[in-house]
Amino acid sequence: RVPAPSVNPLDWHYMRGTPFVMRLESGIGRPTDPRMGADFSGVVEAVGDGVTGFAPGDAVFGASNGALAEYVAVNASTSVVRVPEGLSIDEAAAIPVAGVTALQAVRDLGRVRAGQRVLVNGASGGVGTFAVQIATSLGAEVTGVSSTRNQALVQALGAAHTIDYTREDFTTGDQRYDVVIDAVGNRDLRDIRRVMTPDGICVIVGGGGPERSYLGPVAGLLEALVYDRVVSQQFVPFLAEVTPERLNALADLVRTGAVRPAIDRRYPLEQAAEAVRYVETGRARGKVLVVVAPDNAPASR
Repeated sequence: RVPAPSVNPLDWHYMRGTPFVMRLESGIGRPTDPRMGADFSGVVEAVGDGVTGFAPGDAVFGASNGALAEYVAVNASTSVVRVPEGLSIDEAAAIPVAGVTALQAVRDLGRVRAGQRVLVNGASGGVGTFAVQIATSLGAEVTGVSSTRNQALVQALGAAHTIDYTREDFTTGDQRYDVVIDAVGNRDLRDIRRVMTPDGICVIVGGGGPERSYLGPVAGLLEALVYDRVVSQQFVPFLAEVTPERLNALADLVRTGAVRPAIDRRYPLEQAAEAVRYVETGRARGKVLVVVAPDNAPASR
């Protein structure tokens, strides 16, 4: 039973079929699968034959196609784990895609370690709020780039420094960063390279909006691959992969208090379209939830 799934930018990309390259997977003329949503949390209603790791009544969270629904069926061996103690069911729904994307970018690809300087572009978004916290938990000195209204949020998440992009261009500053997590994709890689150390790593989470070209974000990812071959710094594009190991790693960070989902708004199911539209604006502060059935699950674990 799914009481409150969350919304990701991927949802509206698939819904609208933009950028056009998305239609190669989602359907050329219309969606091949009308279901939406990926992030879920909830309570196990039933298990199949041979399932030993979960039982009815367990609070779980993870990722599965069609999660924007009252019920979701998932493979017990992939992309689903138990909700950590101290986290509410709806908060857990905010973790999977954005949290795993940030963990993969910071820990696995950025290889962030204690004492490094890390810049997160888009620090107040779904991925960015997790990236700031994860990098801070690893002992990095984090600088978060966000708008004026989100500076306090980014500081509260643990950023040692903040940059207001409405007043300052982070690519023209004197500071140099060991790792840049670009969760927006709104800056040319030549500009980002100026603030990287000679052996710095830039992890490309976002590649720009659909207005860039028919390729949309893919254009930025292809550009990163070219840069990675011709300059001393590393430019690493990637597609997030939700796995039990990464979900459990995030659960451990929640248990220790190092990470907490930042939730902006909650919409009732009948306003799911408004939730998707809000995420599409790119102004969400952290994650947006859709409340399907608030009475379907306990308030917390």
